[in-house]
Amino acid sequence: MSGIFLDYFVIVAYLAIITFIGLFFSGKKESVNDFFLGGRNVKWWAVALSILAAETSTLTFISIPGLAYKTNLNFLQITIGYLIGRIIVAKYLLPLYYKDKLSTAYSFLELRFGNKTKISASVIFMFTRVAADGVRLFATAIPLKYLLGIDYIYAIMIIGSISLIYSSFGGIRGIILIDVVQMIVYILGALIAFNLIVSSEAVNGISNLLHVAAENEKLSIFNFEMATSLSEFFGKPYTLIASLIGGIFLSMASHGTDQFIVQRLLTIKKLKDAQKAIISSGVLVVFQFFLFLMVGIALYVFYGNLDLKPDEIFPMFIVDEISPGLSGFLIAGVLAAAMSSLAGSISALSSSTVYDILPIFRLNIKDEKTVSIIISIFWSIVLVISAMLFIEMPRSVVEIALGIASFTYGGLLGTFLLGILNKKANETQALISFSFGILGMAILISLSLVAWTWFTFIGVGITLSTGYLLTAFAGSKD
Repeated sequence: MSGIFLDYFVIVAYLAIITFIGLFFSGKKESVNDFFLGGRNVKWWAVALSILAAETSTLTFISIPGLAYKTNLNFLQITIGYLIGRIIVAKYLLPLYYKDKLSTAYSFLELRFGNKTKISASVIFMFTRVAADGVRLFATAIPLKYLLGIDYIYAIMIIGSISLIYSSFGGIRGIILIDVVQMIVYILGALIAFNLIVSSEAVNGISNLLHVAAENEKLSIFNFEMATSLSEFFGKPYTLIASLIGGIFLSMASHGTDQFIVQRLLTIKKLKDAQKAIISSGVLVVFQFFLFLMVGIALYVFYGNLDLKPDEIFPMFIVDEISPGLSGFLIAGVLAAAMSSLAGSISALSSSTVYDILPIFRLNIKDEKTVSIIISIFWSIVLVISAMLFIEMPRSVVEIALGIASFTYGGLLGTFLLGILNKKANETQALISFSFGILGMAILISLSLVAWTWFTFIGVGITLSTGYLLTAFAGSKD
């Protein structure tokens, strides 16, 4: 069997196996609750691994090594903020969701403010998720493009089509199960790739790797650089302060207000187990990012400076330097990771549509499962279209994805915090504050005034400040 066909065989066989696992070991799916929440009976450790895989799988595998290849280990500072942010979510947000047995994160806003706030937040989530996962889908198309020698458009359509199988028929329990399997596979793949790079003649062992990396200032983790002006302070994304604040607030928003992650947490029966899941995922994410950053550093020592997009470096190594069969296994891990992550997005988008949007129309739906599948198909098509819009983007896809998420996360998290911290705020004030938070970020981003790590923090500040000013003004009139 020739090399290229061996790779094809490995990829097809692997995808077939995990599809079988997802479909036939996902449990009953007799109701919408089973389909979107797994009957609220999923094990906490499985959810922890699922969160880890879903939030970082494709971008970690493709873009994080490319980012380290071009820069250094400064991105690791952000993951420390990720852990702190998850601890805050576990302590203050998760108890609110479990208290009233909510089906989506945005149901809390309905209870606190009203239906209009819930709908607004749900719609913003949908736009953000579609854009951010469009980037993830594009990132996964990169190695497939190299392996098959096809255009990005066809690679995107192949991945999107297979992802639909997971989300439409496996339900959230099947998605979580596949997440666990593929996380093990892609971590193993990263370890294998790192070992191959380090043992190559070009790198010549771990000692030489560290020596060359240190000479080129690639091993720097903490950036204590002090800004000389306000614009410089907010303009640099990877200083220690910017990274920690960015990581904390981004994690609070993504794991506390984004249905993509919250849906997984709500599949767990007990609050304490959900808290264990989210915090343990935060611990694991630090080690995972360190591994993939080190792969990028190793690629720098292996290749030197190449005139390529950073996101193309690792896929090129997999296709060109790794033996047939093993390279197919690594690419299969990337594809499986992406499709599981995308299936989670499709499920989150569909569940938010079913629980938050469809009730507006007061439809008498008899076959809820069929409607859920139709909605899943719709969101799959939308994600494929979104991915095609990022083909010509020159920047690292992980920075694009996180920047997109941070753009709206500030308004979302700020509205949640307004509901928790300000007992006087009403729905009208919440909606105005929410709008100001997003509008303010749109202006800042369009003028390129701040780095992406500040997006969520500033968005929260604008939203909360607006809410408190409105309630103070209303109180002075009484």
